[in-house]
Amino acid sequence: MKHISPTHPAQRERGDDDVIDLGQILHSLRAGWRVIAASFSALVGLGLVYLLLIATPVYTAKSVVMLETRQAQVVDFEGALSGLTGESGELNTEIEVIRSRELLSKVVDELDLTADPEFNARLRSPSFLARVRGIFSSAPPEPSAEQVKSSVVNELLEALSARNIPSSYVFEIAVSSVDPQKAARIADAVARRYILNQIEAKFQATEQATSWLANRVGELKAELEAAEEKVKQFNAQTSLVSVEMLATLEVQLKDLRERATQMTASEKAAQARLEALEAAQSQSEKIAAAQDEGLNRLAGADAAAGGETFDQRYERIVARAKLELARASDQKQALERSLQALETQIASQGNDMIQLQQLTREAEASRMLYEYFLSRMKETSAQQGIQQADSRVISNAVVPVTPTAPRKSLVMAMCGILGLIIGVALVLVREAMHSAYRSARELEEDTGVTVMGQIPVIPGKDGVDILDYLVSKPSSAAMEAIRNLRTSVLLSNVDNPPQVIMSTSSIPGEGKTTNSLALATNLVGTGKSVLLLEGDIRRNTLLEYFPELKGRKGLVSVLSGEAGFDDVVALDPKTGVSILMGQRSTTNAADLFMSDTYMNFIDEMRRRFDYIIIDTPPVLVVPDARIIAKSADAILFTVRWDSTARGQVEAALQMFETVNQRVTGIVLSQIDSEEMKRYGYGGKYGRYGSYGAYGGNYYTE
Repeated sequence: MKHISPTHPAQRERGDDDVIDLGQILHSLRAGWRVIAASFSALVGLGLVYLLLIATPVYTAKSVVMLETRQAQVVDFEGALSGLTGESGELNTEIEVIRSRELLSKVVDELDLTADPEFNARLRSPSFLARVRGIFSSAPPEPSAEQVKSSVVNELLEALSARNIPSSYVFEIAVSSVDPQKAARIADAVARRYILNQIEAKFQATEQATSWLANRVGELKAELEAAEEKVKQFNAQTSLVSVEMLATLEVQLKDLRERATQMTASEKAAQARLEALEAAQSQSEKIAAAQDEGLNRLAGADAAAGGETFDQRYERIVARAKLELARASDQKQALERSLQALETQIASQGNDMIQLQQLTREAEASRMLYEYFLSRMKETSAQQGIQQADSRVISNAVVPVTPTAPRKSLVMAMCGILGLIIGVALVLVREAMHSAYRSARELEEDTGVTVMGQIPVIPGKDGVDILDYLVSKPSSAAMEAIRNLRTSVLLSNVDNPPQVIMSTSSIPGEGKTTNSLALATNLVGTGKSVLLLEGDIRRNTLLEYFPELKGRKGLVSVLSGEAGFDDVVALDPKTGVSILMGQRSTTNAADLFMSDTYMNFIDEMRRRFDYIIIDTPPVLVVPDARIIAKSADAILFTVRWDSTARGQVEAALQMFETVNQRVTGIVLSQIDSEEMKRYGYGGKYGRYGSYGAYGGNYYTE
């Protein structure tokens, strides 16, 4: 949230924050022209150094090869390796073949490029960096011949480029070298080797196919002979089997199964009869179980004679039933044995027939496969030795006259453009990352609060030196700026001039304490009595300016009643300012400044002094400043030039608004006049007179 007063003219002058301010961008670029010029000069200089001292002229020679998609057929059957169709995938594949390490390795051997320093780095003189590295490191092991050749192939790959001319079957093979004749020689060698590689690949493929087919035909012939021998041996070792014999055996098997079923039923009936006879107990049960007429007739007679004849008859019936059961069981077992033997014979005959059919099929399949491979072997053998390449050279490389690299005009133009881009980017990035204030106008436009003072950097390595400078240089630019600040503060309310002036900032280190002391010194110079009250009881920063007051009681003792004001107040002999130190205490500072005792103390000081200047802690660190502001007539808010972030200023001012306190004015402190001029603010924005273009004629340093 921007702290802009509704009635402040800056609100009407400022546009939308989202709108790009081209004027400000141009102003930033103008302010950073040295960076842009330095970047441009550096890149152009580097380009010149590269062209004059580093770059080596490179020549490029091109050999052109055309892909033949229509091949003359010497024989009318398909070969082992057919020609190319010219599809895009095949064209890209051929380009990769041209750039293959195997092909380029043969070119290296053909032209003996391992003995050429351009391609063999070990034959070149070591560079300066290589010699320096050699001082601090041990010598690398001697590479093998294969490693040397591999590095030469890598160099050749870097120098070689191959491309397919769009909408054609033409390949362009380009080779770059520092020697134009060498470039043409290598380009032609790569084209020749590419065509020869096609012929060798086809011949090798045909030869491999013929060799493989011959071996395969021999294997298949042996497999066919073995399969036929198995059929022959099986027929010799196995009894003659046929489908008709198996059908007859199946009929016999069915008849035996029916008889076995009948005999099983007879056995079960005999078993049931025997069990019924053996289970009968009474005479009537035995008669019912036996179903015998003779036994029925003996039933009455036996009853008279004691039953002996009836029992004998019944025992003979039981014995006969056991005999019938045994006979039925024997017949059933005999039928089962015959049935099992017949089933075994049928299964054996079936398995033999299946095995014979399997062996016969295997032999037939081996015969068909053997005849097919034998035919293919004869066809492939007929094509061996009549292969031709799929490409031909249509243009040998021409020795180039002018180098293709480096392109001097392009290099210089690119260096200049890159230098401008880098320079502009550095300036814009620097400005984009900048979030501090460099002018009073910017500060007023962003906050809506009047900038009452612009204080330059006051020389001095510590607080004592700064205090000595303020006393000894009353006509310096710094003191003139303090006088302007004093005038602006006292005239901020003509009807009721401020008596209690509070000085604060957003964070530590922005110069508020120095500004408070300088303002107090200046007010004393007008013949007024001034009390400088340290409102920061946590840090006691005034000790940096008055180290002799260390250990002296201060504000806390006065408010607590431990000491009287006249006992602890100190009058500085150099400046004439009455000083009341803050005095560290365990008492909570916020509670202390909100107390009625503190308010009564301020009222008393108003009666005793013409002006009271209170130096408070930073707003964003502790709440003390907002509490003390309620007892002040004017609030001076210090912002460090080109240092304090905008967000910190906005947050601090917002915190004052939360307690209904309005900052009277802002002090832009620690301004570096030389830096301010470099950013283009020196003459244009020195609106308060302290940093006008001609102000140096009025100051005495």
